[in-house]
Amino acid sequence: MELYKSYIITGPTASGKSEFAHKLAKKINGIIINCDSVQIYRGIENISASPFAGIPLSDEIDGVPYKLFSILSLEKQISVADYLILAQSEYDSAIKLGFVPIFVGGTGYYINAIINGISPMPDVSKEARDKARGLVTTDLETARKLLPPDFKATDSQRVARALEVFFETGKHITYWQSLSRRGAIEPTPHKILINPPLEILHKRIAMRIPKMLEGGAIAEAQAVIDSGWDEKRAIGAAQLCSFLRGEITQEDCIKNWITKTNQYAKRQRTWFRTQFIADQEINCVP
Repeated sequence: MELYKSYIITGPTASGKSEFAHKLAKKINGIIINCDSVQIYRGIENISASPFAGIPLSDEIDGVPYKLFSILSLEKQISVADYLILAQSEYDSAIKLGFVPIFVGGTGYYINAIINGISPMPDVSKEARDKARGLVTTDLETARKLLPPDFKATDSQRVARALEVFFETGKHITYWQSLSRRGAIEPTPHKILINPPLEILHKRIAMRIPKMLEGGAIAEAQAVIDSGWDEKRAIGAAQLCSFLRGEITQEDCIKNWITKTNQYAKRQRTWFRTQFIADQEINCVP
């Protein structure tokens, strides 16, 4: 097998990318670096399907070092720029120590930042950040109307990020995004896409979610409620929080969770097909 300086192992949820990456790391003296925007948070390992679900948090699993997993409390926020700084630091450290960096995850905007870098963004003051997040929390529709038509994201975290940049600079985030990008990992990691057929993903998702419940996902959802973390940022968190508030039954919670995860897997497959050029694609469960 040809050895590359670094790798990105990605694919839709439940594709088996984490297992594949771990096996690869064992063979090539690799370090696993997280590129999942939910698995970076501590306390929701079951909901996020983290490699650390059901096991104690550590710097390694079975002798393989793991970086940027469960490093943030639910009260913290992180931007793509913040993530890229952390990822570059772990990459540099891995290379210096003689390891092969292996980025693993399915978050498109993290993957895109690793490959292409990001547009230069100004620092944002606490006042602008608090103002933006306050408006998004109280009136998301009004917040969206303050942003330009070419800003397409709808989730609350990205709306808040765009709004805080606008409040700070008077220019929309789309302006800053139009500038030359910087910070990409160089040379570009070897890109492996784990992409089983949709029907296989559906079966794996249906089997995985009950195990998440047994592993402590309900307690994690209560922690999400207690922290004020945006439950819509993680499929499973939203459904479990609705169940804990008595809005839906546990049966409906599980059904909705499976349905939303299946829909997410389909969207991910579309993104990989249109926005990601893999060097190697694996169309079966590793």
